Amino acid sequence: MSLIDNSPEMYERLLGLRVVRAFTEDLIAPEQMAAILEAARWTGSSKNRQGWEFIVVDGDRLAALAAAGDFTDPIRNSTATLALVQTPEGNPFDIGRVAQNVMLAAAALGLGSCPITLHHQDAAAEVLELPEGFSCQYAIAIGHPFEEGEKRLREARRAGGMRGRKPIDDLVHRQHHGG
Repeated sequence: MSLIDNSPEMYERLLGLRVVRAFTEDLIAPEQMAAILEAARWTGSSKNRQGWEFIVVDGDRLAALAAAGDFTDPIRNSTATLALVQTPEGNPFDIGRVAQNVMLAAAALGLGSCPITLHHQDAAAEVLELPEGFSCQYAIAIGHPFEEGEKRLREARRAGGMRGRKPIDDLVHRQHHGG
């Protein structure tokens, strides 16, 4: 097995990953959630500390978790949300890495996902019953995409002025800023 997947399909999957905020009520199959959790577990981390734990939140607990953030409708709309818990030896960069792996794994399984910031970390810690020293600032809402609802949301965002990606030349500099 090669250490690098240099297939065009892999690259296209990376470019094609989109946030999904509208979900159907269809449940996520247990084997799908197990596969997502396995992809999360295998994410690389600084010094291999693996400074994370994961809490699968579903059912009635979704509304309580959603109350721990300001823009959390995707949590309310999801079938399940994965709370990304940072352990005392963890760091935010590695939590970001695991979030991207979760989202890519969900997409590979035909599921949609949306990263969420939990702005009120004390409330999140209470809902998730976290031990002292553990925190949860981020979660990933996961579910089966509701295509029509997602189309309406994207149209509304475009009407509000949100459009595509910035040009690469506006983002990339060489040797120094502005270079």
